Amino acid sequence: MKNFLPVDPLIENTHWLAIHHPQPDYPLHILILSKQGIAAIEDVPGDNLDLNKDFLKIITSLIIQFDLNNRGYRLIINGGPNQLVPLLHWHLVSDQGSDSRA
Repeated sequence: MKNFLPVDPLIENTHWLAIHHPQPDYPLHILILSKQGIAAIEDVPGDNLDLNKDFLKIITSLIIQFDLNNRGYRLIINGGPNQLVPLLHWHLVSDQGSDSRA
């Protein structure tokens, strides 16, 4: 995946990679990308508990790292014709910018 997007990961684990969006729509705009080649949310295997646990770990870490409980945030997923890239991904966004680009 890093071969396609020339960015530094904020955090990653076996199933997910989080990066700053290369063309952000918000002052803080992070993409959380599936590393499993899952196309859409309806394709997520319901029995893969590690995938879901790893997702929650990444989201929790990012919320803490960027102080999003105080700044406010939204976690967005697009689907159907609104999903422009055929890879499962989430947008963690905040209308308030962040001083940390760690």
